[in-house]
Amino acid sequence: MPSETSDARLSSNPALRRYGDVRELIASPENPTPLVRLNSVRPHGKFEIHLKLEWYNPFGSIKDRTALWLLNGMIERGELDGKDIVEPSSGNTGIAIAALAVLMGKKFVVTIPSGVPEEKKVILRMLGAEVWATPDDLCPVNHPKDGAIALARSFVEGAATKDRFAMPYQYENADNVKAHYETTGPEIWQQTEGLVDYFFAGFGTCGTITGIGRYLKEQKPGVRVVAIEPQKGHRLPGLKNLEESKAPGILDRTVLDEVVRIDDGPAYAMTKRLFREEGLIVGPSTGALVEAAVRYGQDRAGVAVVISPDSGFKYSTFFADVLGDEGLPKA
Repeated sequence: MPSETSDARLSSNPALRRYGDVRELIASPENPTPLVRLNSVRPHGKFEIHLKLEWYNPFGSIKDRTALWLLNGMIERGELDGKDIVEPSSGNTGIAIAALAVLMGKKFVVTIPSGVPEEKKVILRMLGAEVWATPDDLCPVNHPKDGAIALARSFVEGAATKDRFAMPYQYENADNVKAHYETTGPEIWQQTEGLVDYFFAGFGTCGTITGIGRYLKEQKPGVRVVAIEPQKGHRLPGLKNLEESKAPGILDRTVLDEVVRIDDGPAYAMTKRLFREEGLIVGPSTGALVEAAVRYGQDRAGVAVVISPDSGFKYSTFFADVLGDEGLPKA
């Protein structure tokens, strides 16, 4: 038994699943998130669909990667020296930045659309973030879904606050793309042993589809990169319709082969199928992406990888609507 004066400590050892702090749990090619095949939800035997389960990241979503790379880039460039952080988010990036800000000793202000699920707002507040929920009319008229972005900009551009805050701004920051080019893309390539033929991701900040799509096409130019876009007025958190929201500056359309539009109804129906047929507790954006992949694969063959951005644990109010009377207690 060590003496009371001993300074012996356990060092980080990923082989033993032992880490110095929670940041080391964020996925990398050496510690990838799982890739899981769908066995019931599929178009036919010749088109395999594999889900990349990004909710295995420590803060619960693919945005953990983004947040880590955004903040590390800012630190390297000296952009956070003496400043706190502000960022617009639909929830997941905000949660990851909030957790990382705790470890950095930084104050974090997050601006989010008012329709973000309550669970995400609660988690943000539990992490100490200052949460500003924004109505849509706080943004330019031609982009009525970007109120959170407009408000966040006011923190870094306003005379009273511009010297206090720095904004990673995931929609324009190349480190968002770099995170997926250097981690998620190589993970998919390794996990499929180079057999991936199709890749599906949604329009959001577009760092995921740009970074992974670019990496996969460099390895195998024939890989088809398919973007999923919700319809106008959708209720699919984390996804963007680029007719009602400004296209992110980091979107590289040259890596895209096709865009598939998905309605809310089929997306939520597919989310329920993934719960009940595959035992996968996924968020509604995953339902949208898988619905697109199943449709796309009806007359095709090959190996498809679909991003599953987050789990279903933060969407109870959304799922209550999906369940309807089915969710009511029995008399």
